[in-house]
Amino acid sequence: MSENTAKNEDLIFAPEESKSIEPASTVQNWKVLIVDDEKEVHKVTLLAMDDFDFEGGKLEFVHAYSGNEARELLQDHQDIALAMVDVVMETDHAGLDLVHYIRNELGNSLIRIILRTGQPGQAPERSVIRDYDINDYKEKSELSSQRLYSAVFTSLRSYRDLKALDENRRGLEQVIDASGEIFQLQGLNVFIQGVLKQIIALMHLDSESMYVNCHSMALESEKEGIEIIAATGQYDGYIGKKASDTLPQEVLEIIQEAMQKKCVITKDNAYVGYFSPRAGRKDVIYITSSRPLNDEDSNIIQLFLHNASIAYENILLRDEIEGTQRDMVYMLGEAIESRSRETGQHVRRVAEYCSLIATGLGLPEREVEILRVAAPLHDFGKIGIPDSILHKAGNLNEEEWIQMKTHAEIGQEMLGRSDREILKAASKLAGHHHEKWDGTGYPKGLAGEEIHLYGRIGSVADVFDALGTKRCYKEAWSLDKIVEFFKQQRGLQFDPTIVDWVLNNLDKMKKIREIFPDSDV
Repeated sequence: MSENTAKNEDLIFAPEESKSIEPASTVQNWKVLIVDDEKEVHKVTLLAMDDFDFEGGKLEFVHAYSGNEARELLQDHQDIALAMVDVVMETDHAGLDLVHYIRNELGNSLIRIILRTGQPGQAPERSVIRDYDINDYKEKSELSSQRLYSAVFTSLRSYRDLKALDENRRGLEQVIDASGEIFQLQGLNVFIQGVLKQIIALMHLDSESMYVNCHSMALESEKEGIEIIAATGQYDGYIGKKASDTLPQEVLEIIQEAMQKKCVITKDNAYVGYFSPRAGRKDVIYITSSRPLNDEDSNIIQLFLHNASIAYENILLRDEIEGTQRDMVYMLGEAIESRSRETGQHVRRVAEYCSLIATGLGLPEREVEILRVAAPLHDFGKIGIPDSILHKAGNLNEEEWIQMKTHAEIGQEMLGRSDREILKAASKLAGHHHEKWDGTGYPKGLAGEEIHLYGRIGSVADVFDALGTKRCYKEAWSLDKIVEFFKQQRGLQFDPTIVDWVLNNLDKMKKIREIFPDSDV
């Protein structure tokens, strides 16, 4: 609102005895939006708050000189903690309209709002507090610098607590989501990442994107060394890397000390929690914050980790069971392929090709993983084919070829007896991967999208690998020759969309062969 500029400082801050306040070290600033049409109000507010700090953070001011300008700034600065809003600006109710916009249109219930006015008669305090979701209402004439300091401090404390609750809810949602999707390869690590976020929110130690500089890691000790399996803050880029290759020496030493002593270590601003969810596995949670952690902080973290470890152990057991199942599927696939004198790496490559193609086609992660695990059983039906046919060096006669083709139906029927998700997927893959896009394949002569997507993907993966692999009865084809073959068979033997994706991603396909090479045949 427009008033006598010379009186602004007296109106906003009554005279008082100045008191020096020792500022804490700057960690991360708190954003405060000042909305007032008088420039002097902005200047005096900055002057009064010059030495302000809250939990190690300074104030970062964002300035708007009208309600409309504030709306634009709120779109760009979604992490504003506090807004100090004048009531009367371009209209007599511009500030109230802005409050309505923040709460109802933006849906922002976290930002704290202090209304300031030099004309209280325009917006009576009782009706404003009753009708609008604000946190404080001040007349400028009564607002000394100390009272402003108190209002800002309590508002930021309220914002901190609300934000922590919101982050706690988000962390809990991530833990719940991960618990419901443990089948995914990264399910365990996602769970641990959610635990880190929940601890941070629980302790008011938020990530770098918020107001306190906090960093955390979860590490696992294996034969190959200590690996970082989840992280936040400055350690976020270290996930999947070895601790010895990435962490500062002083951090590595305190982590190793916790593992050696098998105990919790609290040192200055760092907390290192040790736990062993099962024999042979050592895990550590490492947390740092901008403020020293006291005994209460340590106890809360330990209590939370104890409760989380129960779910963690269950997830590890589930992960172990599913890992065992995957290994058994691979070994069974390799055993079947060995009967027909294929190499064991063939089934691994086909599995990885299927996973790569499915990902490229946009299938959900869970479905991609199911297909990857099921793929080694694509020729499961060969278990019912005599060795005399599988091992025949020359061409099969008509009778032998008819019998050979039955392996697709044998595999589909045997695997289809199970209600398990992986084996049902393997059944579709086994029964459909010899069908052709134009309907000339076997066993049922299906065409186009009548062929299950798993079968269409498996067909491309199987043939791509077989053509590029040396066998006792043939040499490996060159990549150029393979590409030419797929171009010719696009829309005939193979799904055109899948062929196009493969030809546009040959480097990724080649990489799989480099990772899983054949031994000499």
